[in-house]
Amino acid sequence: MEVVAAHVDLSWMLAAFAFLVLMIPGLGLYYGGMLGGRNVLNMMSMVFATLGITCVIYVLYGYGLVSGPSIHGWGIIGNPVHYLGLGEHLTDDQSGGIQVLYIAAWFILFAAITVAIVASGAAGRMKFSAWLVFVPIWLTLVYFPVAHWVFAADSDEGAGGFLLNKIHIHDFAGGTAVHMNSGVAALALALVLGARRRRAERPHNVPIVLLGGGILWFGWFGFNGSCAGGANFVTQFVVLNTLLAGGAGMLGFWAIEKWREGHVTALGSITGAIAGLVGITPSANTVTPIGALMVGILAAGVVAFFLSFKPNFKVDDSLDAFIVHGIGGIVGTLCIVLFAAGSAPAGVTGLLFGGPIDILWRELAGVVITCTFSFVMTWLIAKALDKTIGLRVDAETETQGLDSSIHAETAYEIPAAGVGHGGLSGMSPALATQSVENGLSETAQPVGT
Repeated sequence: MEVVAAHVDLSWMLAAFAFLVLMIPGLGLYYGGMLGGRNVLNMMSMVFATLGITCVIYVLYGYGLVSGPSIHGWGIIGNPVHYLGLGEHLTDDQSGGIQVLYIAAWFILFAAITVAIVASGAAGRMKFSAWLVFVPIWLTLVYFPVAHWVFAADSDEGAGGFLLNKIHIHDFAGGTAVHMNSGVAALALALVLGARRRRAERPHNVPIVLLGGGILWFGWFGFNGSCAGGANFVTQFVVLNTLLAGGAGMLGFWAIEKWREGHVTALGSITGAIAGLVGITPSANTVTPIGALMVGILAAGVVAFFLSFKPNFKVDDSLDAFIVHGIGGIVGTLCIVLFAAGSAPAGVTGLLFGGPIDILWRELAGVVITCTFSFVMTWLIAKALDKTIGLRVDAETETQGLDSSIHAETAYEIPAAGVGHGGLSGMSPALATQSVENGLSETAQPVGT
């Protein structure tokens, strides 16, 4: 029976892995649709590039830095040579269960998704070659240490990360290492790069944004559900909470959007859902279903509130990564402090249910340490690269659009004749050309966010 159960667990984890893979194209569509039509392929290429680079460096030394025994037992970083190349793990132990090879593949996707979110801070103005250099450096110096702090448990092989094992923060699926880390890093990268020359450019294709966001929501069931380690009750619990938080997030965002703007939008719907999903990531196994609804509403409501002031911000956080992922992750983490219920699988009790006051400083420590480290290190990395190889494209390249100037491709083909079946193909050649020069944004519908 144990062997059968192990196979069932592995089957679910492999399915969840497939869900996670879909988050890469989902994120590409989500971010690509929010840009003007001249930079869609560049943004999607940046997102996809993260997976390729992460695959290489994670196998070479990344898995050791994250999951290896902590060097000197300090809980700061794992031993990079402990799992070097994964060669010693290429044999089957015949248990049918989850082994190091699967865990390594799973961690690769977590890392790739995290750094892909950071790409949003560079949308439409960063050299693609500079991005290819930035990714492995950022993973090595920022993501791997933070992931070790949060994901590496003490074991017979040695000590794990200090946030998990010494401060004892609770972070179920990466509110710190994934969401706060990427959101704050995107902000730091945007600060170094400076604002886009066409900062007011509107989303050129909201349906693509909705499609990408829907794929992300689908992938999130694998993202959170796989952290339970198999096909068990905890998996069922967190999958339900993931669904509820995403749905409630739409309502929370709509409420603020209606209050501030007087209407609700399609873009607001998916932004609210993503914010709710970000919020439930660290707290999925600590709150009841009612708590999950509260997490989704609060996380999305706070995100919507901050987004309503975005025109006043001097920093061009191009695709709202800092607000949605950074602030959303902070809200989700603090919701553990308030709404964690002892009856939930984690057995953590929040302040509203009579929990100990030390839960507050522990979770706050995780927030402050993660955000401070990520911002400072990302800013230093970006500054160093800007002073050496240069980060930003020139004005002509940026004005022309990165798709054609860097990749020699365009996302949309405009016919020479102005006859067709509507849309751009039904425009006159002059109007169609003008629409492309404007990043297709002149044909996009206005959105509230």
